[in-house]
Amino acid sequence: MSKSVRKIVVVGGGAAGWLTAGTIAAEHSAGAETGLSVTLVESPDVATIGVGEGTWPTMRRTLTRLGISETEFIRQCDASFKQGTRFDGWHTGAIGDRYYHPFSLPLGYTKTSLIPSWQNRRREISFADALSVQSHICERGLAPKQSGTPEYAAVVNYGYHLDAGKFSQMLQKHCTDVLGVQHILDHVTGINAADNGDIVSLDSKQHGVIEGDLFVDCTGFASLLLGKHYGVPFIGRKDNLFIDTALAVQVPYPSPDSPIESQTISTAQSAGWIWDIGLSSRRGVGYVYASAHISETEAEAELRAYIEPSVGKDAESVDLRKISINPGHRQEFWHRNCVAVGMSAGFLEPLEASALVLVELSAEMLSEQLPVTRDTMDIVARRFNEKFRYRWDRVIDFLKLHYVLSERADTGFWIENRDEKSIPDSLKELLTLWHRHYPVNADFSQIGEVFSAASYQYVLYGMGFETVPGPATSRPPPDDEAERMFAENAENTRKMLAGLPRNRELINAIKESGLRAA
Repeated sequence: MSKSVRKIVVVGGGAAGWLTAGTIAAEHSAGAETGLSVTLVESPDVATIGVGEGTWPTMRRTLTRLGISETEFIRQCDASFKQGTRFDGWHTGAIGDRYYHPFSLPLGYTKTSLIPSWQNRRREISFADALSVQSHICERGLAPKQSGTPEYAAVVNYGYHLDAGKFSQMLQKHCTDVLGVQHILDHVTGINAADNGDIVSLDSKQHGVIEGDLFVDCTGFASLLLGKHYGVPFIGRKDNLFIDTALAVQVPYPSPDSPIESQTISTAQSAGWIWDIGLSSRRGVGYVYASAHISETEAEAELRAYIEPSVGKDAESVDLRKISINPGHRQEFWHRNCVAVGMSAGFLEPLEASALVLVELSAEMLSEQLPVTRDTMDIVARRFNEKFRYRWDRVIDFLKLHYVLSERADTGFWIENRDEKSIPDSLKELLTLWHRHYPVNADFSQIGEVFSAASYQYVLYGMGFETVPGPATSRPPPDDEAERMFAENAENTRKMLAGLPRNRELINAIKESGLRAA
């Protein structure tokens, strides 16, 4: 009989390692007599890269599965509410160039298309403002729920901004204290293979041999198992996405009651863009750029100029952290009895916060399809690889879309991003299609797309794209019905703006009194 898969060994901590270990442990009763054994091994010397990260609304489902209180998560991780992303200066670079990609679906999305009705008034109101309440909520710095709304419930859809280091610490404690994950803090000194090529065990400096049946590589850029041990090739995607360097800094609020933004702010620069993430205690700010188009000194100057209104003369002396980025991913993500999750699988620029959601999706599929025996593992691995090769390609398409639609011509970076050679064929095909019909989920080949057609709509029409429908394109609702729906959205907006608290107000209330359990 084929060997049972009973011992799961996760190598590496951080959010990727602990989310993966916790997801498997929660679903498979780790620590119980009949459960699996889940062990996480991490080096005591590896620091967390995160300087403030954004999540998708999927994180609410993930935290619920792990049994983590939303109140405690917000208190322990300096978390705040994220309702989408605001893009400043991406389309033309002119004053007032701004659009939103909110987390809520456009008005009427599941029943009809209001895009043609909106296009007739596009000079009067933006796509997000006409078809969403959430852009208005974000613009006013309001929260996505009220203090009486239960944990993880929402008035409008939301994710989080969080401190990645504190998030990992909270996950570690919960996974070890509640979910039965065994934690080994030690250096891995060797990887031992069986005759068939599987990893059979790890050598560690102080804990000796650590055996396992399935090994999860969460060792970050080092990719100790999948990359270094197995030599699975890395596929660079710098031909599509040019950004390869980040400079990051923590920015304090002027006062404890300073407003907290309701969205990630992404501000275009000469050779990339600056992220601005508002946590409850501070802001995480960073400039991601293409080193082929700007020097480090020039990039530093642009970042310091961005934070100068917030920190004054200290902007010239504040320490910046440099992070090198090699955009791309492994050729495969599951090889033999080793699967990579997180940065060991790949990494792209942090536009649209795809890093953590890919961790969530990887951990979820791994846990749900965890092979019972070794002879079924290769089947699961093949399916996993097919799914995530597709997902990485779609993420690259969506990120590249933001650059392709830009009309900026002030620097080589923006001009070259529209070069035909840098645009994936799959994205070219979609853009050709969408010139004649409105984006719908049927345009994609898989269920559970990383980015739905709704996300594409917000970016396309936020950046000036126009669809000229053909005679076979689905018809919009009658004008009077469209007017009724737009008016209804305006009325819902008025009510929500009057009834929702400010972000800071709700965060303070949660820290003081907590949220009601669902």
